[in-house]
Formats: sequence, structure tokens, C-alpha cells
Amino acid sequence: MNDHSPRIRNPLGALPASAAARMPWVDTAKGLSIILVVMMYAAYNTGEYTGQVGFLHYVIGFATPFRMPEFFLISGLFLSQVIDRPWRRYADRRILHYAYFYAVWAIIMIGLKIGIYGRDPSSMLRDIAMSAVEPYGVLWFIYMLAVFGLVARLLWQLKIPDPIVIALAAVLQMSGIEATSYILTQFVAYFVFFYIGYAAAPFVFRLVGWTQRHTVLSVAGLLVWALANGLLVFSPGFSVQPTVTHMGLATFPPLHLGLAVLGALALCVLGALLVRLSFMDWLRWLGEHSLVIYVAFTLPMSVFRAVALRTGLITETGALSLAVLVVSLAGPVLLYMLLKRAGIGAFLFERPNWARLAGSDALPAPKGQVPLSARLKTVE
Repeated sequence: MNDHSPRIRNPLGALPASAAARMPWVDTAKGLSIILVVMMYAAYNTGEYTGQVGFLHYVIGFATPFRMPEFFLISGLFLSQVIDRPWRRYADRRILHYAYFYAVWAIIMIGLKIGIYGRDPSSMLRDIAMSAVEPYGVLWFIYMLAVFGLVARLLWQLKIPDPIVIALAAVLQMSGIEATSYILTQFVAYFVFFYIGYAAAPFVFRLVGWTQRHTVLSVAGLLVWALANGLLVFSPGFSVQPTVTHMGLATFPPLHLGLAVLGALALCVLGALLVRLSFMDWLRWLGEHSLVIYVAFTLPMSVFRAVALRTGLITETGALSLAVLVVSLAGPVLLYMLLKRAGIGAFLFERPNWARLAGSDALPAPKGQVPLSARLKTVE
């Protein structure tokens, strides 16, 4: 089924057989990540209009090193399961998939903000055209996943050893390059985490498996990590402002990179621990539907924040930030459920058949072999 020569062996080993199945702890970790991402926008958006800092600003300050790296690292975890697929099939799953949702929601957001609210059709069309080469707003994350998927596949075909790719990507990340191209800036900042997720996936799964068998040591390790991360972020030189957080010693590039990777691993471990608690299943659900939340959370966020401030419903920055966070998470979930029940608008959150590459359907399992999805089970 592989249409290329064998890949250079991953020095970290192969993924466990169960890694290809949907794993609850991964979704739980993604749930933590999406909450932190939405929390950042909720806190900073609120702070921009109130000119003040609330308690959520400090939570976001703590998560600054690893908030986005975690999302990218998790996105790369299962890449090794598809990296050797034929180009058409790979492009459909790892490039076109993200490009579709980016395009749909970029058109919706630009149409609402510039076309309807701003009443500027010409600027709307210009921004829609520009969104193809410059990621629009919060959707940059989805855009970059398509870019990362393409670059990772090209590197795989060129047979560049993973340690070399990671080393070069780490150097770029620590360089802090701010290019005129937003795509290049974000590539430099985050590709290393996506590729680490891909190359170090066997290690991550082994680590999580170990922590699930050693709960007390895992909790102790998380406490040590949280203390170290907090001390380095809030060390002398830090400042928490209404729309940005400046870290202390954690700004030192090698330290920042290390804290990002450690923080991403810590959220994976925390996800593995929380998934055991039945009352936390809502967090796993959020992670499983993180795309639903990510593409749509800005709409309820902006509306609720504006109404709350205009009516004086909530004026204290911390309380308002928390309320905005809750509404921003609940809004997309309610929209998704309503559309599912009504049987309309599925294209907003599910890619239709017309948006798939012809001939990219999953290939049948070899004769006599049970399909992988049917014989794999979750790591415990």
C-alpha cells in the first residue's frame, strides 16, 4: 500500500498498535487545549475593552509557553499512521480537510464582519481573496495545519532524518523570526511542535501509558512541573497587561522551547488522568469536537461581550472574562447540536463528499486481515 521507498526508521520506535484508534485521553488533552485557547481570546478581548486585568489573565499567563504548542503537538501524534499513504489520499485527509473548513469559515467571518456589519462589499471581496495567502484571524491555526501536513509529507519523501528536521525547526523557533509573511512567522514559531508530535509519538504514548499505571508519581510530577513553569513565567520581568502577557525568565528562547514541550506533555498526562473520572467526560467531548468550537467561538464571544458591557450586566473584568469564556464555549456546541437535530448546515462542521478528492477513499484491508479500526483498542 506504500507507494514510496521505506521511511528512515524512527529512533524513538514504532507507535503501539492501539495508537491508531481514537484515544479518550488525547481528546481530553485537546479539550484542555481548546479551553485555554478560547480563554486567551476571552480574557484579552475583554481586557481590550475594559482596559483592566482579571484573574483569567494570570491563568493565561501561566499557560503562555505551552498553550498553542500543545495543540500542534497533539495534531502531529497520529501523522505516522498516514504519512505513507498515496499522495491523493494523504492530501485529502491532511491538507484539503483543513483547507475546506478554513475556507468556509473565513468566508463566513469576513462576510459577517466586513460585508454585513461593515457594509463594505469591495473590502469583503478583497479580504476573502487575501485570506488565501494570509491566514485570517483566529483561523490561522487551521490554515497552518494544512501547511504543516504538506511540509511534513515533503520532508518524509525526501527522507530527511527526524532528528535533523527537529534540530533545524528548533533553531528556527528559538530565532523568533518575525517575517512580513504571517504564514512564515507562524511556521517558524510552531512547526517544531507539530513535528515533535509526529516524530516523538512513540515516546509520548509510552510516557502516558506509564503515568496511567503510576498515578501518585504522575500527580507529583505535574505539581513539580506546574511550580517550575509558574516560577519561570512569573519571574522578575513579567507583566500581565489587558491584551498581552510578558513572561519573565521563560522568555529566554531555549527555556521557552523547553517549557513549551514540557507543558504539552504535561497536558497529555493530565488528560490521561482526568479521562478516568466519569464526571469529566464533557471535557473529552469538547476535545473530540474541538474543531467545532475553534471555528465558531468568536461569534458568540463578540456578541456577548458587547451586550454585557453595553447593558452593564457584568462590569468586573475577571467575572466578565469568565462569562465570555463560558458563552464562547457553549455557543458553538449549541449551534452544532441544533444543526444536527434540524438536519441542516452539516457542511459547517462536516466535510461533504463534493469537497473530497476523487479516488481518495480508504483502501480495503489486505485479504484475510481485519481492518485496523476494528481490531485496535484504547491504551490503558
